[in-house]
Amino acid sequence: MSPKPTGHVLGNDLILTRTFRAPIDDVWMSVTKSDRTALWFGRWEGDAGPGKTVRLQLTHEKDQPWSNVTIEECEAPRRLVVSMKDDYGDWRLELTLTQAGDTTELRFVQRLSDRQLAGDVGPGWEYYLDMLVATREGKALPSFADYYPSQKAYYLDGA
Repeated sequence: MSPKPTGHVLGNDLILTRTFRAPIDDVWMSVTKSDRTALWFGRWEGDAGPGKTVRLQLTHEKDQPWSNVTIEECEAPRRLVVSMKDDYGDWRLELTLTQAGDTTELRFVQRLSDRQLAGDVGPGWEYYLDMLVATREGKALPSFADYYPSQKAYYLDGA
């Protein structure tokens, strides 16, 4: 059974959230430290910091390609904005973390150059963010086949 899509598109912004029962600093480490990002998205190497570029290997993609990622903003442990360009286009990704009590919310936003891209991009980010949840909770990793193409229509129909 396919996971239920949770994101939505507002204008050209694809927006997804995930909630963790964890301190903000711990969630921040899961989205910024190479050994932890490797578990759910990809490992990166280089000298990280605002205005700098690191190399990211998408370890869960076919052929595990490398991409250059520019860190536009980094306000630990609350906000990270990165951009990258690859064979599929230009990507600008924003992660915002907020903590309330013992819960931290991650808000993910990707500005789409064309709203129609949501049908392909939305299921991918659902998958990756669920991978993040699974690695943090010690659960089995999901399969991309459970997300795409089954969630494509949801995102194309005005998610």
